[in-house]
Amino acid sequence: MELKDVRTNARELMKGFCRVCPICDGRACAGEVPGMGGLGTASSFRSNVEALRDVRLNMRLIHDASQPDTSVTVLGMRLDIPVIAAPIGGVSFNMGGGVSEEAYVDAVLGGCLSRGIIGATGDGVPPFIIDAAVGGIKKVKGHGIPFIKPWESDEINEKFAMAFETGASVYGMDIDAAGLITLRKMGRPVAPKTPDQIRKIIDMVHSNGGKFILKGVMTADEAYEAAEAGADGIVVSNHGGRVLDYTPGTAEVLPSIADAVKGKVCIIVDGGVRDGVDVLKMTALGADAVMIGRPFSVAAVGGLQEGVEAYIDTLKGQLAQAMVLTGCRDMASVNSGIIYK
Repeated sequence: MELKDVRTNARELMKGFCRVCPICDGRACAGEVPGMGGLGTASSFRSNVEALRDVRLNMRLIHDASQPDTSVTVLGMRLDIPVIAAPIGGVSFNMGGGVSEEAYVDAVLGGCLSRGIIGATGDGVPPFIIDAAVGGIKKVKGHGIPFIKPWESDEINEKFAMAFETGASVYGMDIDAAGLITLRKMGRPVAPKTPDQIRKIIDMVHSNGGKFILKGVMTADEAYEAAEAGADGIVVSNHGGRVLDYTPGTAEVLPSIADAVKGKVCIIVDGGVRDGVDVLKMTALGADAVMIGRPFSVAAVGGLQEGVEAYIDTLKGQLAQAMVLTGCRDMASVNSGIIYK
């Protein structure tokens, strides 16, 4: 399946929710939450894209890195490329409902599994979101990362209990969802967590044999707090610009976070990543792996598992080419030295 056909189909199925723009930068969909846009002016969405776009690479071709190894091992998982499909739920109210929640989850998880990476699943108010997530991860025998929202009530424990039934080895909480207006409108409150509350959640995950990722870290001090609380990984993320206007782009804050906690926790980052060159840039800025959201959504809605596989194949080709052109023989050799300053 060609990505051009996937995008054409997605444009039709997501009409009114995502325009599948040639350049996905948040301008056409500003304020469209629910939907695929950024909150308010979409400044945070645009900051993600612009900060990453402004990173320039040093081209080097006097070397022997002609067949680079794109694989990494993060949180005990070997990934063919350092990419994880981000946790996104609510196909009906965010993407137009052109495919069902179950079909969407199955497409993302199945496509990631077939191409040697892993997908994450989302959470939300309607029960079908967590049901599709849990059911989908079970279908791929635990090869997925369930993310649970920072609910205020006992719902957080109940949903983690459901997640533990999937057999997954890694679990996450997207604390950056604490400001989602869609959840507030549905009457199901989410909230920030204290270090003690986070520590209790991490202990619960560890006692069930899993590793824990905290998604929504945007400052070095909170990255350090997450590490001190026992998190195995963090995701540097402003929730795709969907919760707070006027934040910096993730590529802007990533280096300082990496300086603070590199080697203490696995550092994952999302925000504005569109292609394999962006993956290389984020790795050079200090990430161990990268999460990608909206492009996976377009691929899954527009082509189901085949669309997801086509997108991952394209990412890998772009990443390998960029590694050759910057002299990187493997992901371990990617560092800030490839960035033009």
